Amino acid sequence: MFSFTVAAVTFGVVFLAELPDKTALAGLVLGTRYRASYVFVGVAAAFAVHVALAIAAGSLLGLLPQRLLATIVGLLFLGGAFLLLRQKDEAEDDVRKPSDQSFWKVAGSGFMLILIAEFGDLTQIMTANLAARYDNPVSVALGAVLALWAVAAIGILGGRALMRRVPLRLITRIAAAVMTALGVWSLVEAITG
Repeated sequence: MFSFTVAAVTFGVVFLAELPDKTALAGLVLGTRYRASYVFVGVAAAFAVHVALAIAAGSLLGLLPQRLLATIVGLLFLGGAFLLLRQKDEAEDDVRKPSDQSFWKVAGSGFMLILIAEFGDLTQIMTANLAARYDNPVSVALGAVLALWAVAAIGILGGRALMRRVPLRLITRIAAAVMTALGVWSLVEAITG
């Protein structure tokens, strides 16, 4: 059954964690070089693949005993918060320009860049954790994919303006705080449950 609350929580957590990520910056770079709609189609398809993989992994995690699952999810969230706080601000300057700017070349470049860069990424791991935690794959998948698409759209269409107004460090700290809270909550449930 679909839960708007689970989808909204997933959207918020994934959105905040993805905003300062290198793939948002890659989308920004691609969006400045190529037609935005072509880039978005490729990037959106890659994110959909990643969410499907994360949901499958999270569903497998959900088969574990509840206390063990809560402990694993809590530790992974805390580890994710730690990684977010440790990451450096880095731009994706190493994006190659296709020889032509046809739809398939540009969308394919965006798809491959994101598919490779996001594999095993923090937001993919977080999505798997959320799928395991809430046992509601449809709601988690919808929240995660919409968050990733929103970040991609922001990066492609207006990332530079946003980064001038909202410091990347602040966004990163907010995402880390939310992940820490979810991690502590999961660990408390593991201990008291």
